[in-house]
Amino acid sequence: MTTLQDLFDNNRRWAGAMEARDPGFFRRLEIQQAPQYLWIGCSDSRVPANDIVGLMPGELFVHRNVANIVVHTDLNCLSVIQYAVEVLRVRHVIVCGHYGCGGVEAAFERRKLGTIDNWLRQVQEVHARHAAALDRLGSKQERLRRLSELNVIEQARRVCETTVVQEAWSRGQSLSVHGWIYAVSDGHLRDLGFESACAEQTAAAYLSSVAPARPPAK
Repeated sequence: MTTLQDLFDNNRRWAGAMEARDPGFFRRLEIQQAPQYLWIGCSDSRVPANDIVGLMPGELFVHRNVANIVVHTDLNCLSVIQYAVEVLRVRHVIVCGHYGCGGVEAAFERRKLGTIDNWLRQVQEVHARHAAALDRLGSKQERLRRLSELNVIEQARRVCETTVVQEAWSRGQSLSVHGWIYAVSDGHLRDLGFESACAEQTAAAYLSSVAPARPPAK
């Protein structure tokens, strides 16, 4: 069993390896962080943001919560977005969910888990909004996978609708919002087709990404 002391030992080995690979790394990191990306992801321990995109500390600004939800009354999330956009001047905001998300599954099954039920109402609202399309899918697993995708798309749209992003676009700041999903089963990311770089693109990006996939032409 891993102990707390093991974590400290792991930290010393990691810090030593980082410094050996890139002398002066921590000294430079201490002076300034200049990430180009804000990652809004799930708190799930199987989804380590920096690792799955191959970026070093200081290259990715991260906000995580259960089921990667963006709520316009969540001052924590809004503060992260504001700092990333206005102070760090990131160029990309990535909302990334993942298949097999426990929060999405709990919302789908309407399980009673306690306080978190209030938070997961956001995902239940996504489910209700797309109920007809989800019901057309064959299996529960397919519906869960698609609900995870739709939840990302809805949250990416919410990012676009924040006053922070709207004001950044109105002053001509270069900023794009993206919706991605991660598969724990193979470690691969998938682009869900939501990308908006200005207020005028958001509606079209949303409609395109929530549309059901068409079968290939014969």
